[in-house]
Amino acid sequence: MREPAAALSLSGLSKEFGGLRAVDGVSLTVGPGERRAIIGPNGAGKTTLFGLISGETRPTDGRIALFGRDVTRYAPHRRAGLGLARTYQITNLFPRLTALENCLLAVQALTPAKFHLHRALRRYPAFFERARGVLEAVGLADKEGEAVRNLSHGEQRQLEIALALAGSPRLLLLDEPTAGLSPAESHAMTALLTKLDPAITLLVIEHDMDVAFALTDRITVLHYGKVVADGLSHEVKANALVQEIYLGAS
Repeated sequence: MREPAAALSLSGLSKEFGGLRAVDGVSLTVGPGERRAIIGPNGAGKTTLFGLISGETRPTDGRIALFGRDVTRYAPHRRAGLGLARTYQITNLFPRLTALENCLLAVQALTPAKFHLHRALRRYPAFFERARGVLEAVGLADKEGEAVRNLSHGEQRQLEIALALAGSPRLLLLDEPTAGLSPAESHAMTALLTKLDPAITLLVIEHDMDVAFALTDRITVLHYGKVVADGLSHEVKANALVQEIYLGAS
């Protein structure tokens, strides 16, 4: 039986900004359903790498494949259509709309209904069902009628996860999901993410090492745009180079 295609495959991926090589020859393979963390100090190229994978940034060199398909030249919306979704370090929501309205926009974004500008949303009951389903999945079912600007920072981060889940992604990129959260909120977010559908492949940028190890099976370490370590969580944690450049060991 043929092995399933990798959820994500990067081959010699690089990105230059002028004289700066922000991502430098990164190659890695992420299997279907895998949980992988991308860690490294500030300026290591982590967010630039996510921009390359999502299509928001064009690579200087290298190749990107999603589920066996070369998407190196695909626009972001075409990659989203293949099952890619992502969140950002800074919340990217519509503050005056309700939590449910934000989810409805995300649900319809990958359907032909987004072109039906004069057709009322109430004519799409399945959209409401899906939107309420993802709100429930992230623990916000009781906040559907609340304007986003009235939600706490932690609740807004939860809502971002809901929007990413709205399109039923196969590969989910999470950029600092616990950024700015209190310890209690960070713990709740970690618990939420560990309960995601195991069929969803998860790639996470995370500064909190405890969160990274709790969420993922494998760790990839970037330093000055290059992969300097890659392996199971306990292996990377014990790596002397990683301790020196990331954990601050002498």
